[in-house]
Amino acid sequence: MSGTGKSAVVAALVALGIKAVDSDYGWCETASNGEWIWDEGKIQELLSHEDASVLFIAGCASNQGKFYERFDPVILLSAPTDLIIERIENREENPFGKSPEEMSRILADLELVEFLVRASAGPEVRTDRSLDEVVADVLRLSMNV
Repeated sequence: MSGTGKSAVVAALVALGIKAVDSDYGWCETASNGEWIWDEGKIQELLSHEDASVLFIAGCASNQGKFYERFDPVILLSAPTDLIIERIENREENPFGKSPEEMSRILADLELVEFLVRASAGPEVRTDRSLDEVVADVLRLSMNV
C-alpha cells in the first residue's frame, strides 16, 4: 500500500548489494480505465532473465497476483494509517498522494484493498519501526522459506 515504506526498503536492500526493484519506477503503466498496474511484459521479462540469486520486487497493483506463483514469499508491508499519511505528506521523491483526490484514493485503498492483499500475501511486516528492523525482518522471512 502507498506509504508503507516499500521504496525505503528497496533502497536499503540495494545499499546492501541485494537486487531489488521498486515497481513504481519504470515497471508500471496506466490501464485504459486509469488504474496504475504492473506492465506485465516488463515484469515477465525481468523474472525470465533475472540472474541474481535473490530478487525483491516491491509494489502494489491489482494485477501483481498474476506473478505470485513466481514469488517466494509474498510479504505484506503495513503501517498504521496516521503514519502512512505522515509519510506521504513528507516524502519528496514520489508526488503521489499529495492532492486531496489522491489521498482520498489511498485511504479508500487502505480500507477496501489492503485486506485483499493481506489475504493473498504471506507474512506481514509492520513498518512502524526502524528501517533496519524492517529490512532485517524482510530478509529473515525471505531466507526462511
